[in-house]
Amino acid sequence: MTVAAATLSFGDVVARAHQAGRLVVQPRMGMSNPQTMRKGLLATRSAAATTVGTITLDSYTRIGASAEAAEAVALGMELNGYPLVAHDLATTTGVLAGVMSPDFPVQIRHGSPCPEPIVAALMAAGLHATEGGPVSYCLPYSRMPLVTATANWARSCDLLACLSGTGVEPHLESFGGCMLGQLCPPGLLVALSVLECLFFRQHGVHSVSLSYAQQTNAEQDREAVLALHRLAAELMPDADSHIVLYAYMGVYPRTPAGADGLLAEAARLAVRTGAARLIVKTAAEAHRIPSIAENVSALEAAATAAAEERLAEAPGKPGDTGIYAEAHALVEAVLNLDADIGQALVKAFRRGYLDVPYCLHPDNAGRSRSYLDSSGWLHWSRIGSMPIAETLRPPGSTELTAAGLLAALSFVERKFDEAGRLELPTSRALSAPGPNPGELRR
Repeated sequence: MTVAAATLSFGDVVARAHQAGRLVVQPRMGMSNPQTMRKGLLATRSAAATTVGTITLDSYTRIGASAEAAEAVALGMELNGYPLVAHDLATTTGVLAGVMSPDFPVQIRHGSPCPEPIVAALMAAGLHATEGGPVSYCLPYSRMPLVTATANWARSCDLLACLSGTGVEPHLESFGGCMLGQLCPPGLLVALSVLECLFFRQHGVHSVSLSYAQQTNAEQDREAVLALHRLAAELMPDADSHIVLYAYMGVYPRTPAGADGLLAEAARLAVRTGAARLIVKTAAEAHRIPSIAENVSALEAAATAAAEERLAEAPGKPGDTGIYAEAHALVEAVLNLDADIGQALVKAFRRGYLDVPYCLHPDNAGRSRSYLDSSGWLHWSRIGSMPIAETLRPPGSTELTAAGLLAALSFVERKFDEAGRLELPTSRALSAPGPNPGELRR
C-alpha cells in the first residue's frame, strides 16, 4: 500500500472538519533534518486541535538550485526548510511512514515559480497536496518572466492532475490572496486567488483552496473573505473548494501578548467568515524561525480562540465598500482577454489590468499605489490601468512617502504590541532573540 492510498484527499479532510464545525489549523513548518521534520509532523498531528501537516521547503529547492541543495544535504548543513528534491525517496517516505493517516494529510509548501521537480518528487513520495500559483509564486519571489512561470505552472498542474482517478484527488491552494503579504487592497487579492484557482481547474486539478491573508482591519477583511466566497460560488459552483485564511504576513508584533492577540483575531476572522482552514504564525515570528513546541502552541491557541468564537454572538453582516464589485470587475476583465487563463493572466499584467502595488517584478506595471487610513483600512491612491474606476468610491489622494510607507508596514505590529503592553505579563517567555535567519518562507 502506498502512503497516499491510506490517506483521504486533502480537500476531503478539510471539508469534513468544516462540516463538523471545526477550524483546521496548520503550521508553516519545515526542517531540513528528516528526523526533526518527522518529529514536527508528529507533534502537529498530536496537538490539541484539528490539524493537517506541513512540509515547507528550503530556499535552494524553491529557486531550483538542486545542486546546492544536494551539497547541503551531503554536508549535513541546516537549511531553512526541507530539501524534498535533494533527499532520496526512501528518506522522505521514512519521514511520512506512520505519520500520514486517513484524517491527517500532509501538504508541501514551497514558493517556487518552477515547481515541476517539486511536484514530481512529492507525487513519488505519495503526497498529493501543494500550493502556489503562476502569479503568486512568480511576482513576489523571483525575476522569472511571468510567461515562463505560467508555462511552468501549467505543466506542473497537468502532472499533478494525473493523480486523479488513483483513489486520491490532488489538491492545489492558490497563494494569490497573499501577494507581498501586506498593503495590497483586498479586491485585488480576492481576484488573484479566484483567477489562480480557475487556472488550476483548467489544467485538471479540481480540488482547490482560495487564500486570503489577514490584513490591517478586521471589518474590511470580513467583507473581503465573504466576497471571495461569493465569487467562488459564482465561478466554480461545482468545485471541491474551501477558503484558507493566513494569519497576518507582514511585520509581526514583538511582544508575546501582541502576537497572541493578532493570532486570536485571525482565528476569530476565520470563524466569522466561514473559512475552513487557518495558516498560523507564532509568537517567535518577529525574532527567528519558531521551534516545534512554539508551532504547536500557536496551533492550540488558534483552535481555542476559534472554539470560543463559535460560542459568541454572530456579528452582523459587514458593510459593502465595493470589494466584491472590484474583484468581479478584475476577474471579468482578465477572463475576457483569452480563453486560456494562463495567457489571459500574462496579457492582463502586460496591459496593467492587474497591477500589484509596490511589487518590483519587471512584468508588473507598477503604476498602482495604496495607503492605510488611520483605522487601518486599505485604499487605492492610484489604480493605473486596472479596470476598476467605476467600482470605486473616489480614490484617495494620499501618496505614501518613505516615512509613511514604513509607518504603514509597522501599523499592525504597533497596534497589537501597544495593546499587549496594557495586559498582564504573559508567563510564556520567548527565547532570547538571536540572529534572524528569516522566516521559513515569507
